[in-house]
Amino acid sequence: MSRILPVLLMAAACTSQKDDSGAPSAEPGAPTLLRVATFNTSLHRDTEGQLATDLADPGHLQAIQLATILQEVRPDVVLLNEVDHDTAGRALQLLHDNFLAVSQGGREPLDYPHTVNPAVNTGVPSGVDLDGSGSAETTPGSDDYGQDALGYGVFPGQYGLVVLSRVPITTTRTFRNILWRDVPDAWLPDDHYSAAALDVLPLSSKTHADITLDVGGTALHFLVSHPTPPTFDGEEDRNGRRNHDEIVFWEAYVDAGADSWHTDDAGLTGGLDGASFLIAGDLNADPADGDSSGDPIGTLLAHPRIQDPSPESPGGTEQAALQGEVNVRHDGDPAHDTADFSDRSVGNLRVDYVLPSTELTIEGSGVFWPASTDPLLEDVESVSDHRLVWVDVWVPAGER
Repeated sequence: MSRILPVLLMAAACTSQKDDSGAPSAEPGAPTLLRVATFNTSLHRDTEGQLATDLADPGHLQAIQLATILQEVRPDVVLLNEVDHDTAGRALQLLHDNFLAVSQGGREPLDYPHTVNPAVNTGVPSGVDLDGSGSAETTPGSDDYGQDALGYGVFPGQYGLVVLSRVPITTTRTFRNILWRDVPDAWLPDDHYSAAALDVLPLSSKTHADITLDVGGTALHFLVSHPTPPTFDGEEDRNGRRNHDEIVFWEAYVDAGADSWHTDDAGLTGGLDGASFLIAGDLNADPADGDSSGDPIGTLLAHPRIQDPSPESPGGTEQAALQGEVNVRHDGDPAHDTADFSDRSVGNLRVDYVLPSTELTIEGSGVFWPASTDPLLEDVESVSDHRLVWVDVWVPAGER
């Protein structure tokens, strides 16, 4: 897939190119064209350390397919969800060395010199009964353990996230430790959690991270998260309510000033206070269909500082028609779908997003879901039940 060319109206003022590292660069005083993507890769495993073992094999098919898709779309900055976290970053290094940096099918290799590999709450034992089973499971490896972890995971770090970038990363703030009960207007389930549970349960099921990119001298905030799915619970709707609050966290954060309640894991307070941003991630919420509670994504998309590029694909429309069942009863346009879920129970949904702030100019967007005539469809369908979503934006020039 080639980079989208600037429209004629902007061509004179918006010259963008690549420097020797392959990163986007701009002439002095000109905006930079940046391709930003999110992709739930399904690179999660059932046991701790297994992902690194798999990625040590240069012939591992899922990783080859993932690298093929990334080399085809060629994002400058990409969030990868569901990459098991390991503190040493071995799996991430193997993903780069064995797959991204190696040509897949004749495509140009990718190099991302700047990375963020944050710790996450998934699989971290809480020590208390969070699912209401009557006891707290503290031995990793079982579903019961995952249900009582700070975020669902059968071992610490399962379903983690990483950010890969061609442009420099200057700062990273993470918000793993904000307790859910301390969020203003927290939508906690009634009479479900004990006082001991509320003392330890964070809002974030993985982490919320504000990653500052240096794009031609402009600070651009990449706001990433992966809220818990609003399912796999009971009538108390603990996951639906948590999903809601994890998503609307960003609604408050982009407007918040220095004295806000947003305290990061280093103890610093404050939000964006008007700075430019892109919100990205598998938010596990569809604006028209699915099991969301309280329409959190609708609330986010309606925010006056957020643009919805409404990315589309030919494959989403085609597959919804071919698969039928629940899909035929959906209200949303299948061209916007980003995930291929069970046709009998859920259907295909739009759950993955890249949402720019309003001062960024959108040049193009898409969901990488090819039609059945495209040979890449096999890779897309095999690597994950999600599809990569990308957005091209012009970032205004800053002072160097």
